[in-house]
Formats: sequence, C-alpha cells, structure tokens
Amino acid sequence: MRIPSHIGIIPDGNRRWAKAHGLPKHEGYRHGLTPGLTLLRLACQAGVQELTYYGFTTGNCGRPPEQVAAFSNACSEAVKLLSAEPISLLVVGDTGSPVFPDALRPFTTRTAINGGGMRVNFLVNYGWEWDLGHLQAPGCSRRQIVNGLRSRDVSRVDLLIRWGGMRRLSGFLPVQAVYADFFVVDRLWPDFRPGDFAEALSWYQKQDITRGG
Repeated sequence: MRIPSHIGIIPDGNRRWAKAHGLPKHEGYRHGLTPGLTLLRLACQAGVQELTYYGFTTGNCGRPPEQVAAFSNACSEAVKLLSAEPISLLVVGDTGSPVFPDALRPFTTRTAINGGGMRVNFLVNYGWEWDLGHLQAPGCSRRQIVNGLRSRDVSRVDLLIRWGGMRRLSGFLPVQAVYADFFVVDRLWPDFRPGDFAEALSWYQKQDITRGG
C-alpha cells in the first residue's frame, strides 16, 4: 500500500454534533478529543511520517466568547493527550493574539516528546494571511514564499482528510496543500470511526499523483 507521507486533518462538525445531541454548541469540542488521539495512533501504525491537525483559525475567533474559550481549551487538552505519545510536536499559529493558549507556547518550536517520533503539527489560531505575511507582495519567487512562510517547518501535504461533509479547505496550509488529494468524510468529527481513516487510505491508492506533471 502506498502510504501518504504527510496527512492533514480538518476535524469539522463539532458544533453540529452538539446541536444534534441537544447540547450547547461549545460542548461539541471536547467530544472531539478522543478521536484525535485514536487517529494519531492509527496513522503511526500505518507508517505516516507527518500529521497536521487543524485546531482553530483566526477567523473562528469572531464566534461567541464561550465557543472561543471552548475550542481554545480543547486545543490545549488535545496537546496534553498527544503528548503522552512519542512524537515531534510543533504548534503553528499567531501567538501575538490573546486567544492563543499560554500552555501551548513552549511548543511553537518543534519539540521531541517521549524520545520523539512522528512529526505532529497543530494549527492553533492559524490564518493563511498570517502565514504568508509580507510574502503577498507581487514578484516574490516560489523559493522566497516557501522559505518565508511562518509554517515553513511543515512539509508538503499529500492527503487532506476533512470530516463533517464540507468541501472546502478553509485556509488550511494553502502552500503546503497545493497538490494535496482531498478526501471528505460526511460523518461529523466526534462520530469518528477508524474505518474513516482506512477508507481514506484506500481511496488514496487510486489517485494519480502527478503534482501537475
């Protein structure tokens, strides 16, 4: 089986899941914590070398305060869970904002945990405009853009999996994901099943990887 080296994860549908279960919308985020850990272990077993989770975006911060607090806290809790595994962790996002969790600041440079292992990236208070920064000026070469990215320690994405049924990137690493194959799971993220990941890997085998060539 051809295993993608780097998989991106968009864990969408937390608020819709909470509403469907008669809960306040902000309650949905904590129900997405266990799926994240399960997926990490499945990816490690499959031989994936790098995994990037989408935590929350700068745009998400315009939501009601209780939701902002909930997904910010959920990101901190997620990192605690992931930190029990042997990983090489990097948190990428705008640390200058007050919504960036203080507990995650030590991981804004790549950190080997429990001896290190799979590269795991967590996008927290991330925005593509923030990532590209001054490089949006006309005339920048491809090399200048890649080397100047704030997310430059994150490699090219081979496969992007989005839960929740939506067909959009939502600003996920636009440079690294430029040639990524995009697999959508209609199931909401808190309802994650291991079979979702297996199905995505099976689908990936059928894709023609040309990167424009």
